[in-house]
Amino acid sequence: MDPSTLSPADLVDPLFALTMGLALASTCGLRAFLPLFTLSGLALADKVTLGEGYAWLGTWPAALAFGVAVVLELVGDKFPAVDHAMDGLGVVIKPLAATLATASMITGMDPLLAAVVGLITGGVAAEVIHLGKAKLRVLSSAFTGTIGNPILSVLEDIAAFIAVAAAVLVPALALLTMTVFALYLVRRWRRKAATAGA
Repeated sequence: MDPSTLSPADLVDPLFALTMGLALASTCGLRAFLPLFTLSGLALADKVTLGEGYAWLGTWPAALAFGVAVVLELVGDKFPAVDHAMDGLGVVIKPLAATLATASMITGMDPLLAAVVGLITGGVAAEVIHLGKAKLRVLSSAFTGTIGNPILSVLEDIAAFIAVAAAVLVPALALLTMTVFALYLVRRWRRKAATAGA
């Protein structure tokens, strides 16, 4: 299709899909597999179009695998020793999940290039949010002796479910909210680093 013949209406669906992908990717910073399970379900219901090379996300085996991963992540995060191990693994898993969420929503692009774009955008956003969450969990462990961690985990679950719902229903607002939160975390880290270095 000639780009010069595109109308604003032709750009709405791809832009909506990309915004949804980025919003879901940011949510991967809270729960890695919930956004992927959501994407898989949406693809199975023909509510989203997945990019070239990512059609496997919209299959029943993928949905089942992500569903099991969601349950394991939600349950495992309630146990203090397990949650710290999951936070350690999350440094790698969550950016990868976010990269997949973003890349799969980019249509009309080479899958490898889409993955690079997904990593630079969604992967970075998820990593920033994950590191902020992990730091909060460490503080909770220090001040409550890990007793407060399951409560914090439930609050994170609620936030993740709300964020996923918002990413699907109003992706632009969800993306804006997650971006502001990520920028807030970065600003706090920079202030603390400047104070520590002074």
